[in-house]
Amino acid sequence: MSFLQAIFIAILQGATELFPVSSLGHAVIIPALLGWVISPQDPTFLPFIVMLHFGTMFALLIFFWKDWHALVRGVLGKDGNAIREQSIYILLLLIIATLPAIVIGAVLESFIRQLFSTPDMVSIFLILNGIMLFVTEKLRKNTIQDSTISIAELTPKDALIIGCFQCLAFFPGLSRSGATMVGGVMRKLSYENSARFSFLLALPVIFAATIHQTWKIYSHQIPIENTGTIFIATIIGGITALISTAILMRYFRNHDNMALTPFSFYCIALGCISFLVFLF
Repeated sequence: MSFLQAIFIAILQGATELFPVSSLGHAVIIPALLGWVISPQDPTFLPFIVMLHFGTMFALLIFFWKDWHALVRGVLGKDGNAIREQSIYILLLLIIATLPAIVIGAVLESFIRQLFSTPDMVSIFLILNGIMLFVTEKLRKNTIQDSTISIAELTPKDALIIGCFQCLAFFPGLSRSGATMVGGVMRKLSYENSARFSFLLALPVIFAATIHQTWKIYSHQIPIENTGTIFIATIIGGITALISTAILMRYFRNHDNMALTPFSFYCIALGCISFLVFLF
């Protein structure tokens, strides 16, 4: 992987990790469309991907620092008993929503990604991602648009369902943020609260994935080369993720009607075009 390829993939990952369009799907499809030969077996590939996720994790921590700070203060009882109870409850919801990804991921993630990570299969799942977003818009418009709830009003069952939706992202081409937002919207969260819960949930999930991959690097004694390139790409990817988060939160705050439609059309179009290219 050249320096320019590494920077391009870092920007791509930072931009698409939080948009509901599947960063993993783009990481497979776009290099293939460009004719790049990037092997996951390359000794620098795994450290590179781990560090990109590390950059995204810090971007989320920076953007939602006030949320996490308020949550920790509340849990510690700094703002009164009422806030403490609510903070503990929200933290419990995040833990419950994280559990399915940890359990299912430990059992099936490697199998699923080995089976479905070819560019043509990823194109199909990207189309399905777009259809999922579009159908959710239609259902929300017809059923639950006028009865949204806050994050604190979610039930443990709601959190578990959202966590199960998140597991759809084990299929390359299905977006983690998109799936969790769909789960949130279907449990009557507004777009903004659904995105906020999705991004808060992303931090422990990405942290767990980073620790898991870092352990794989250590246990397999994978040599880390080109550390300068990896470091620069991590910073650029993190900055891109931070900008993407700010744009998305503002977008969902100002668009509480058909907000997922543009992303659904984009995923369907890119999936169809890429599938036809790979087919012929």
